[in-house]
Amino acid sequence: MIRPLLRTLTGAALIALAGLPPVAASAQEKGNAADSAEARQLREQIRTDALAPVAGARNGDVTVVLFSDYQCPYCRRFNSTLDALIAADPKVRVVYRDWPIQGQASVLAARAAIAAQYQNRHGAMHVALMSGPVRLDAASVKLAARNAKVDWNRLQADMKTHKAEIDALLVRNYRFAKIMGLEGTPGMLVGTYVVPGAADLKTMQQAVARARKANEG
Repeated sequence: MIRPLLRTLTGAALIALAGLPPVAASAQEKGNAADSAEARQLREQIRTDALAPVAGARNGDVTVVLFSDYQCPYCRRFNSTLDALIAADPKVRVVYRDWPIQGQASVLAARAAIAAQYQNRHGAMHVALMSGPVRLDAASVKLAARNAKVDWNRLQADMKTHKAEIDALLVRNYRFAKIMGLEGTPGMLVGTYVVPGAADLKTMQQAVARARKANEG
């Protein structure tokens, strides 16, 4: 189901993103909140981050922001849907915001995937982690790196050297997920719309079409 973020949402997500006081808003107020400068700015912050990995069209007209965990089975199922969306729509840009909520192994996997960017191997590392064991540990993350042709020693060095930046990104991801009202993974922001859960391809295409029509990508 597509939830129209900042248009008909109620509760914490609407309040936080719209910058409204913690009180119920009328339908008209919700519409105004969606178009507020603060709301637009925050949506842009969610879509844009120098360290967050990107796939698909680098300058696409619609951005799908994905919040996911490498140990989440639903995220793994959705990964093939997202690949199909990218293949079917050459104007879609995808931003990966790792949200490791299933323990330290998830955090390790997220750090490794982000750090693989320093070798220009995020895409391969992402695929290797998504196709490996659901229950991860240090050994399986190392195996994923090998399968992705990521230099393990350099990856460890990059994870250490850039730990502060990587962890700051994970903190931002966590904050944005909570602001959006996500309760688990996967979850997406498409334009002004939140798409929670492992949506099917048709639902994702509908969300992209709405964002494109509204010129809110």
